[in-house]
Amino acid sequence: MTLKYILDENVDKLYKRQFRQRNPNLMIWVVGDPGAPPRGTLDPEILCWCEEHKFILVTNNRKSMPVHLAEHIAQGQNVPGIFILNNKLTIGQNINELIIIAEASFDDEYQNQIVHLPLLQ
Repeated sequence: MTLKYILDENVDKLYKRQFRQRNPNLMIWVVGDPGAPPRGTLDPEILCWCEEHKFILVTNNRKSMPVHLAEHIAQGQNVPGIFILNNKLTIGQNINELIIIAEASFDDEYQNQIVHLPLLQ
């Protein structure tokens, strides 16, 4: 399986451009793109959208996202996963991590998990 990613609106737009340049075959959207939740959508609603459309959320939100995920799961819902970017890595290093993960993952491997990049430390 190849994972699909959606970047929250606070992630630098360079991520999408550089990601597509490095691997145009993988799917990456940004909140606000056509078909994605509109800018300003609350995190709990984004998690519902991710569940429905089977996208992994990529975010910098380390503080409130664990709370939103716990509430989402407590309501009997699931999410394909949440990846937290590492601010100590360059954009390129974070993108390389996302590409490797997308190409080497199994179905539902990250379901209901928050994963901090890099995967191996």
